Amino acid sequence: MSEAEKLQAVNEGLPEFKVFEASEESRVYRHTTSHLMAQAVKHLFPEAKFGIGPAIDNGFYYDIDLEHRFTEEDLRSIEKEMKKLTKANLPIERFELPREEALELMKDEPYKVELINDLPEDAVISFYKQGDFTDLCAGPHKGSTAAIKAFKLTSVAGAYWRGDEKNKMLQRIYGTSFPSQAMLDDYLNMIEEAKKRDHRRIGKEMDLFALMDEGPGFPFFMPKGMIIRNELEAFWRKAHAERGYQEIKTPLIMNEDLWHTSGHWDHYQNNMYFTKIDDGDFAIKPMNCPGSMLVYKRKMYSYRDFPIRLGELGQVHRHELSGALHGLMRVRTFTQDDAHIFMLPEQIKDEIVGVIDFIDYVYKLFGFKYHVELSTKPENSMGSQEDWDAATTALREAMEEKGMGYVVNEGDGAFYGPKLDFHLEDSIGRTWQCGTIQLDFQMPQRFDLTYIGSDGEKHRPVMIHRVIFGSIERFIGILTEHFAGKFPLWLAPVQVKLLTVTEKFNDYALDVEKKLKAAGFRAETDTRNEKIGYKIREARNLRDSYLCVIGEKEMEAGTLTVRSSKEGELGEMSLEDFMQKLREEIDTKAC
Repeated sequence: MSEAEKLQAVNEGLPEFKVFEASEESRVYRHTTSHLMAQAVKHLFPEAKFGIGPAIDNGFYYDIDLEHRFTEEDLRSIEKEMKKLTKANLPIERFELPREEALELMKDEPYKVELINDLPEDAVISFYKQGDFTDLCAGPHKGSTAAIKAFKLTSVAGAYWRGDEKNKMLQRIYGTSFPSQAMLDDYLNMIEEAKKRDHRRIGKEMDLFALMDEGPGFPFFMPKGMIIRNELEAFWRKAHAERGYQEIKTPLIMNEDLWHTSGHWDHYQNNMYFTKIDDGDFAIKPMNCPGSMLVYKRKMYSYRDFPIRLGELGQVHRHELSGALHGLMRVRTFTQDDAHIFMLPEQIKDEIVGVIDFIDYVYKLFGFKYHVELSTKPENSMGSQEDWDAATTALREAMEEKGMGYVVNEGDGAFYGPKLDFHLEDSIGRTWQCGTIQLDFQMPQRFDLTYIGSDGEKHRPVMIHRVIFGSIERFIGILTEHFAGKFPLWLAPVQVKLLTVTEKFNDYALDVEKKLKAAGFRAETDTRNEKIGYKIREARNLRDSYLCVIGEKEMEAGTLTVRSSKEGELGEMSLEDFMQKLREEIDTKAC
């Protein structure tokens, strides 16, 4: 079974376009489309010079050097020309040339010449030709232009040649393509829905968090955003305590020597921030694991003490390029819901299975489906092949014991060990990598962690690094878009909004608010002298969970007229019945 077929089995039930996107075939298809687009650009703008045009997640792009600035109208014209080329059914043919002939062929394409000159002496220099267009390319490609059935050019952006700001700024045209118009339509509909659900827009409308120029990549959480955050953390603490985890807290800043010991200095230095204290060199932690090593190492353990499960809501800082920052999804500081499990070798599989079950519980609670990828040894790694093989086998066996499908992601493991990555699917079909389980034989060796075994001798423990939310900030962003701001009641910043028809009902409404708050519910009263229709519209825009209208009838009967953001109109209810409904919904954490 191919990796694409495995992934299709794992993702059974996903929309057809998502299955295609997850397959290797999509890379070939979209790279072919990028050449199709470049040929169309060359027909319309003969003076254009081309950089690179790879397939990427969700589509493709091509970098183009052209004095003319591309417009929306240009994109439509390029699409029209692309359609002509697909109808022409031009064969796509591969050929190879010696270096000097390759340079001669590309003499009018300076960026291609640069790429050829950068190739090793013994490199195979290949090209793909379709009609009157030939491009330097390693391939592979589809057999003809007619293979490309449906495409859309989506945007234009600036991009420095080879990502270096010292180089010329080129124009980058982005697009996507699919084997059918139906798939493309489904994808574009998802993108439109995603725009409506953008957590940055919703976060601003609901006043949950802010991103400010004074702290780029360092999010500010507002009072209502802190409610969501605190509820998630309280849930995290309770769920971990029930599963035998002990919570710790480690420092944000530790000395440089620690990061040499952990291996981060050699493998992660470019993503770290540094500072000096008392003439000593220190690093702001990008990961929590070295701190957990020190917590373990402070005393000697017996084999009877294992497994030892240490959890930490640890804030980390990582240097991200400004262009990569994206709301709460990509930031420079975030809180990982980290845990490090120290165990005996014979406990490895049971502990991995336990974490898998824990992740499954959390994701299903929020209504997420997910698939799993097994990421193997990267080129930039440490430790023996024997340790890597043992760790990878343990992860495979745990997945097989659970009867769960997975896809192998070759070479994408952490530098210290292989991992299982959990990609959850949100309500509109997008996937997000959140949870991870990393099995590590290396750090216990580097930190010389030991325990006393049943034989009275010192032995080396094995450890797991794992997260479930991944990053609290990013998970809040995902939840915001998943629920379109209509959070489950237990997370909702405002669970009940009381709306008075006129000011004369304010006292009754405020009394109801007081009783709701005394019972532990988050309630607010809109006492403004505004029309009830305006108040209702505003409360809906703020995505408050329950709206309770209070007028003459409700005040005289001691009731509330209730509307749910998810269920619609619920009619008139007594306060006691309403609070009982709220309690049941919160206790079950219904989504």
